[in-house]
Amino acid sequence: MNRYPVWKYTVIVIVLLVGLIYALPNFFGEAPAVQVLAAKSTVKVDAAMEDRVREALKAADLAPDLLTRDATTLRARFTNTDDQLKARDVLQHALVPDASDPGYVVALNLVSRSPTWLTALHAYPMYLGLDLRGGVDFLLQVDMKGAIDKKAESFASDIRTGLRDKGVRGSAVNRNGQVIELSFRDAAGRDAAKGLIQDQLPDLTTVESQDGTDWKLVASIKPEAARRLQDAALKQNITTLHNRINELGVAEPVIQQQGLDRIVVQLPGVQDTAKAKDILGRTATLEMRMVDESTEGRAAELGTGPVPFGSEKFLERNGRPVIVKKQVLVTGENLTDAQPGFDSQTQQPKVDLTMDAKGGRIMRDVSRENYHKRMAILIFEKGKGEVLTAPSINGELGNRFQISGAMTVVEANDLALLLRAGSLAAPMEIIQERTIGPSLGADNIKKGFDSVMYGFAGIMVFMCLYYALFGVFSSIALAVNLLLLVAVLSMLQATLTLPGIAAMALAIGVAIDSNVLINERVREELRNGASPQAAIHAGYDRAWGTILDSNVTTLIAGIALLAFGSGPVRGFAVVHCIGIVTSMFSAVFFSRGLVNFWYGSKKKLKTVSIGTVWRPDTKAVAEAK
Repeated sequence: MNRYPVWKYTVIVIVLLVGLIYALPNFFGEAPAVQVLAAKSTVKVDAAMEDRVREALKAADLAPDLLTRDATTLRARFTNTDDQLKARDVLQHALVPDASDPGYVVALNLVSRSPTWLTALHAYPMYLGLDLRGGVDFLLQVDMKGAIDKKAESFASDIRTGLRDKGVRGSAVNRNGQVIELSFRDAAGRDAAKGLIQDQLPDLTTVESQDGTDWKLVASIKPEAARRLQDAALKQNITTLHNRINELGVAEPVIQQQGLDRIVVQLPGVQDTAKAKDILGRTATLEMRMVDESTEGRAAELGTGPVPFGSEKFLERNGRPVIVKKQVLVTGENLTDAQPGFDSQTQQPKVDLTMDAKGGRIMRDVSRENYHKRMAILIFEKGKGEVLTAPSINGELGNRFQISGAMTVVEANDLALLLRAGSLAAPMEIIQERTIGPSLGADNIKKGFDSVMYGFAGIMVFMCLYYALFGVFSSIALAVNLLLLVAVLSMLQATLTLPGIAAMALAIGVAIDSNVLINERVREELRNGASPQAAIHAGYDRAWGTILDSNVTTLIAGIALLAFGSGPVRGFAVVHCIGIVTSMFSAVFFSRGLVNFWYGSKKKLKTVSIGTVWRPDTKAVAEAK
């Protein structure tokens, strides 16, 4: 009656092993580390750079506990913060000889102390939020007026181009703030401009006027279009910040809108505020220019002559100089998309670029006029330009074309990412800055851990005293519930914050309710005269419906918090919902497995250890009748 088949015990053992493995990394804690990142898309974090780091640390008598490297980041882990700070200074001096042109970003960070065998199994600790791990918190103000001004300038440029294509002469287009003023010699020109704006720029509204012999047209952005542009600018800035920070390897940043024109950026684990600002300020812009293929230009490339007037010298990633003209044909502002891929003919990594209408028109004209000439594609980061590639123009270009060359898959992905996130839709400035030290985070962790453990211990003592051996089973099931909750959060790489710890403490209290219902149901069956085996079987079967109903209703409330909440509320809801699911497994499936394992094989079971079972005095009841 009360026996589990072998497959159910197998499921329990597998779940416990998986839960233990994925929960273990959270008990090793974090160690101070120095993180080295590429400050430019053309700089590699490779084996050669790792050797430079090893040699620099060895020369300074610093031995890292662990040195790890991935495609974009190298981390050196140390036992204490003193070695961490010394290593940061040593690596800064070794890798960044010129502070005005840094090739790498050297930053302080915290990394897990988990052993390598757990890491090999992809078992990682939960991310800790800013309130538990420490880090930096910025409040950014977005200049919405600047976003509208920038869009108005773009509209003015489109109008000038459109009038030139239509052959309208004697026109003047000037931007005055967020208003575009146009003047013409005759009414025909004004009417042509009005038709152009109505057809191609529906976000503008126009007002006609006449001043003497001048025919005027004033175009302004519609209020609904302005609101839409402001919302789009804020969202684009948030996306840009996400791309920049994720590209630089900061774990689980919090980037969210606050009000109508502010953005909150939280970077957990970043101890260096200056480097955090550097991360936020990083950008990449694209320029396309023609290569100077004159005799003087080729002599300058070979190093036998000076750079001609009207040209500039840049270097390719292999160090080869390229002389390009100063005239910029197209910039990254005309770029609408950048996606990595592979060349269908050479199977080499490439980046597909998509230009807007203006950029596509310029590229078509340039390619027609410069057939078989070289065009350089440059990327600028922090004012420093480098040539990505300088191919020959072998056909007519348009809105879509590709960048290819000596790129790896990772470099192509990084380049596409930087180009997509290269520019902000609106200027921003930091109006508030807050640093939370790791010591405060450690204090929060200790208090949160104590609250969970004290709550767990109090419940366990009560259950053991009140329900005897069944209380022990319930306490073990509660411990398994906590283990599985931590394991699932670690598998999902969720971010744990103080509200999440509060939800974890609440999950313990909610989880024990199921065991209380089961134990009381078993007692009730025993009071009604059922045999111990029958009471155990009926107790679990008949309590299941009540447990399911109560957990489903609680889960609905948690899902509502998850769907409509944000920030700390959402963090609370995630832990709360996962805790409900794990509690149903541990309180019903696992605890019944324990009871069946202990009592199931006893055929002549007379009593069970479930505390005091009150039985009605049948003699007194009969006399009362």
